[in-house]
Amino acid sequence: MSRMSPSPASRPYHHGDLRAALLTSAERTLREKGAGALSLRELARDIGVSHAAPGRHFKDKQALLDALALDGYERLNRALDAAAEHPGRTLEERMTALARAYLGFAVENPELLELMFARKHDPDSSAQLASAVDRSLASLTGMIAQAQDQGEIVPGDPERIMMVAAASLHGLAALIASCALDAEEALAGVDVHVHLLLHGLRPR
Repeated sequence: MSRMSPSPASRPYHHGDLRAALLTSAERTLREKGAGALSLRELARDIGVSHAAPGRHFKDKQALLDALALDGYERLNRALDAAAEHPGRTLEERMTALARAYLGFAVENPELLELMFARKHDPDSSAQLASAVDRSLASLTGMIAQAQDQGEIVPGDPERIMMVAAASLHGLAALIASCALDAEEALAGVDVHVHLLLHGLRPR
C-alpha cells in the first residue's frame, strides 16, 4: 500500500533553515519554469512545510523575488571582488579577470541575472538591494579610477567610463542568453574583447 503524502494541516511549520530552503527551491523553479511559476504555497509544498510557514520570511511573492535578486547580487559581488583582488597584475589582466567572473556568472545563472536586473529597476525594491547593486559596480569603477590615477585610462567621469565597460560586458551576456553567441566561445574570447575595449578600434 502506497504511503499518502501528509495533508497541508499536518505538515511541519518549522524547518532547519526555512529561508535558505525556500530560496533554493525558488531558484530551481526560476531556472526550470521562470519567475511566473513562483508561488509561496507551491514552494512550501515542495520543501514539505505548511503553506503558512513561508510567511515568516517573505510577506508575498515580491519579497521573495527581492530576496532572490539580493542573493544573486551578493554571489556576483563575491565573484567580482575575488577577481579584482590581484594588485600585481596589469590593468588589462585585472579587467579580463573581472570580465570573466561576470560572464561566468551570467552563463551559469541567466534566469537569475534577468531577475536581478528586473528587480533593481523596480521602484519598490529595497534599500538593501540598491546597496548590493551599487557594490556590483564598485569593483569596476574603482579599477577605472585607479587606472586613471596611473595614466592608464583617459580622464573623465569614472562612472561614465564604467557604464561603457559594463554595457559591453552585459551585451555579451545578453547574446549568450539569447543563444546568439556560444558561451564557451565567448568565455574563450574574453581577453580579446577586453583588449579591444581598452585600446579601441582605430589603428595607431
